[in-house]
Amino acid sequence: MSESMAAAPHFYLTISVDAANLLSIREQANAALAADPSAGAGEPATPARKVSLNAFLVKLVAGALARHPRVNATWNGDTITLHATADVALAVALEDGLVAPVVRDAGAKSIAAIDAELADLVTRARAGRLEPAEYAGAGFTISNLGSFGIEEFTAIINPPGSASLAVGAIERVPVAGAGDLVEVRPRMKLTLSCDHRAIDGAVGAAFLASLKDALEHPVRALL
Repeated sequence: MSESMAAAPHFYLTISVDAANLLSIREQANAALAADPSAGAGEPATPARKVSLNAFLVKLVAGALARHPRVNATWNGDTITLHATADVALAVALEDGLVAPVVRDAGAKSIAAIDAELADLVTRARAGRLEPAEYAGAGFTISNLGSFGIEEFTAIINPPGSASLAVGAIERVPVAGAGDLVEVRPRMKLTLSCDHRAIDGAVGAAFLASLKDALEHPVRALL
């Protein structure tokens, strides 16, 4: 990571996202999974683990990468490799640093499958039981510090990827609505770190705008 910061010419793009629809669809998904359907009649239902926000982020990032393949790239010194699949890593904090396990071909997986895979990867990462192949080779990395209340930050690009996404906390803030009437909405800030050798400003901006649209209209993006 220190080599990445020193060698890659980083630039940063920040955008604000209305998270109301994202929170709503997550709430609906968790309500649908609220009880274990395998429980027999008269038996107490087993509460299901809630689908994480990170699972939605990974899935929607994978979709945005498919629409903007130039962001899913690796700089090779004098050539650029565009990756055929969205291998998306999620940064996981450890006591002595961090590791970023990878969800391979995230675009081909359901949110439920991604969520189950992330739960396994994160658990084993914190126990120090990941294989090197499970945290190497990501084309894109997500770092989410929202649970710590961090509003906005920048992430170092995780090689061999050329971009990383920093996700801030969802906060209820006053915004100007229809007719300039002020209303309180859940908003979060996303900051995209790009390697300028592989991604220029217009490409990064188009990707981030597409991701914003997907997060604000998740049902449409997941169809």
